[in-house]
Amino acid sequence: MSNTRVSQALGRAKAVFVERPAFARKANPSATAVLNEGLRFEITGPAGERAESDMPAPMGGEGSGPSPGWFLRASMASCTGTAIAMRAAVLGIALDKLEVSVHSESDARGVLGVGDTSAALSNLKMEVEIAARGATAQQLEELVQWAEAHSPVSCTLRNSPPIELEIRAD
Repeated sequence: MSNTRVSQALGRAKAVFVERPAFARKANPSATAVLNEGLRFEITGPAGERAESDMPAPMGGEGSGPSPGWFLRASMASCTGTAIAMRAAVLGIALDKLEVSVHSESDARGVLGVGDTSAALSNLKMEVEIAARGATAQQLEELVQWAEAHSPVSCTLRNSPPIELEIRAD
């Protein structure tokens, strides 16, 4: 989809959502992870989406796929990148380059239940490389800041919503 088509599509969506806010709210499709073998999971979605995860060998996996933590970082990077590209289209900025990387640290003691160590990822850091002809560095910085503040994944992590847990044991 070209920058113009993205901008037009977003303009139509915004007009509908301003007029009918209820149309903007929806349940998101689920992601389901099913254990295959060892620590390898097949992750599927209702429209045929598919991915696999595994843990590295030192943690008991085979390293046959990305870890769940990597998927979180990938989600954060791609969601923010998408928000940047969408905002650039709305502003009429044609991006020549956009690359988003997310880094974190972890302490394996947390997932193993050693002491009071948290299993949470820490020191999240996002790096954005961006270029666009005709845009100033300040315009690009403002674009990235706006997009990161409106990225659903980043917003979710910042807001830390409660997680409802439903268990069905056979």
